[in-house]
Amino acid sequence: MFTQQPELKDLFVQLGLPAGEADIEQFITTHRGLKSALPIHEAPFWNRSQAEFLRQSLVDDAEWAEVIDELNTRLH
Repeated sequence: MFTQQPELKDLFVQLGLPAGEADIEQFITTHRGLKSALPIHEAPFWNRSQAEFLRQSLVDDAEWAEVIDELNTRLH
C-alpha cells in the first residue's frame, strides 16, 4: 500500500481525523495521559471502527504498527 513507512499524518487520515500538524498536536495534547496499562485501542475517545483498526493493525503487525506505537507512546 505504501512505498514508505506510513507517518503519523497518514494514520490520522486513515482514522478519519484531521491530519494537519497542528491538528495532530492538539489531539495528542487533548488526549495525553492514558494509563500505562491501557492499550491504545481501548482508549475511550476512539469510535468502534477506529479502535478495531488500531487493534487489528497491531495484532497483524501491519505496516501501520510502527506509527501506531509512536502515537501510543505520545499518548501515554
